[in-house]
Amino acid sequence: MSEQSPASGPITDGPADPEHDSTATYALDRSYVASLTRRVLSTNGETHAVSSPIGRAPLAHIPQSSPADVAEAFARARRAQVAWAATSLDQRAAALLRLHDLLLDRQDELIDLVVWESGKARKDAYLEVAHLALTARYYARTAHEHLDPHRVGGMFPVLTRAEVHRVPQGVVGIISPWNYPLSMALCDGIPALLAGNAVVAKPDSQTMLTALLAVQLLDEAGFPPEVWQVVAGPGPEIGGAITAAADYVCFTGSTATGRLIARQCADRLIGCSLELGGKNPMLVLRDADVHRAAEGAVRGVFSNAGQLCVSTERLFVADQVYDRFVDAFVSRTQAMTLGASHDWSVDMGSLVSQAQLDKVTAHVQDAVAKGAHVLTGGRARPDLGPFVHEPTILEGVSADMQCFGEETFGPVVALYRFHSEDEAVERANDGAYGLNASIYTRDAARGRALARRIRCGTVNVNEAYGATFGSLGAPMGGMRESGMGRRQGAEGIRRYTEAQSVATQRLVPIAPLLGMSEETNARVMTVALRLLNKLGRA
Repeated sequence: MSEQSPASGPITDGPADPEHDSTATYALDRSYVASLTRRVLSTNGETHAVSSPIGRAPLAHIPQSSPADVAEAFARARRAQVAWAATSLDQRAAALLRLHDLLLDRQDELIDLVVWESGKARKDAYLEVAHLALTARYYARTAHEHLDPHRVGGMFPVLTRAEVHRVPQGVVGIISPWNYPLSMALCDGIPALLAGNAVVAKPDSQTMLTALLAVQLLDEAGFPPEVWQVVAGPGPEIGGAITAAADYVCFTGSTATGRLIARQCADRLIGCSLELGGKNPMLVLRDADVHRAAEGAVRGVFSNAGQLCVSTERLFVADQVYDRFVDAFVSRTQAMTLGASHDWSVDMGSLVSQAQLDKVTAHVQDAVAKGAHVLTGGRARPDLGPFVHEPTILEGVSADMQCFGEETFGPVVALYRFHSEDEAVERANDGAYGLNASIYTRDAARGRALARRIRCGTVNVNEAYGATFGSLGAPMGGMRESGMGRRQGAEGIRRYTEAQSVATQRLVPIAPLLGMSEETNARVMTVALRLLNKLGRA
């Protein structure tokens, strides 16, 4: 949906409560919105009004689901999953390849909708399209590698044939966040579909339209409509119904909610994967290319206005290059263009909501009140958009400040000097989180060695986060309170399956032959075991 599309409308200063104002000028064509929202399973007649971070323009009334609707969604998904699991793996993979092309063909429409709902810069919205297309292509091309039955060594060579099958979990419940409304809406679900599961998804209320357009593309790519059900509503009201009915749960969001979901899944003895919070460090070593590190820091800190789970919030810089790095980093940050619009020229877009703006503002004000210094930024910019906040660099942040250990999830970073690399690693590992880290150095081998000492699920050398996040064969997820389980790679699809071992025994039983005593059988077995060891068998 490009800006010239008839589905688009003007950016307006709509009322704060468009649900009760019939004169509100909507940003999107009503029939277009209706075509998307009819995919939400809702029977109670309730709706939730959503406005854009761009000028508070009204967007839609999203139908709301009840716990009974969630139960019905799972019932429909279960019926559809049986036939879908019987569909050949090649057919499922082919649908993913069609989705890949549809995402690229419809990228303008997708990008426009992402920007309307999230307020992010257009270039950041494009990266969602690219990441999702990469994910679809990767899993389609590697489907047999990850899911085909494979032979393993049997108890006795020739006599025992053993193989491992990947059996679908059944119906997967996916709860996705607002910060990456396209990528996160589907990137965890499409490997679940490829593995033969059905999905019941609950996208965040702020960004439902993007998620619903993505589901429409699934239909166009050839996935049966019933295998992906969509429900909508507040997590406290319907989240429990999802974890109570799912065979596996995938959640991306806060650590507090992740703990709750983990307890609920544990009670039912079902699996879950949780990508949670982070307070991600970047290390700039004494031999780093200062300008390359500064450029990487700008992307690592301010992409998507800092509303990225793997974004950098703590920046540790070696004494030897600290002053030069700070000069370069501040200069590059001050050169950024800000705004809340669909224009490609915007470097950093808006925060998503008043709640996010309030949190960012509170963290900055608390730090300044307790002695931190603002090197650049530090204030909201209502002249550019209702939720726009300047990219902010802080110096002198101490442990008594909120932004020291709490995740800000906004365009704010704290700078720290370090004297030795051991100290830098210790400080990077400080705290409860362990999601992403980055290291800048001219010695890549040294950077990789240092990376292995950092307790994070992903570590990038000479890149902020894109090297690991864009390498689809590499698992991505958190250590410690940053979560459990992994997306991407083999782990990202096999989490949606159960391993089933099937072994066939030939000619002789694994028991004493007819007439043989247990004692004699034990001696024969011992000879056989010694022989297999000498032959180097596993």
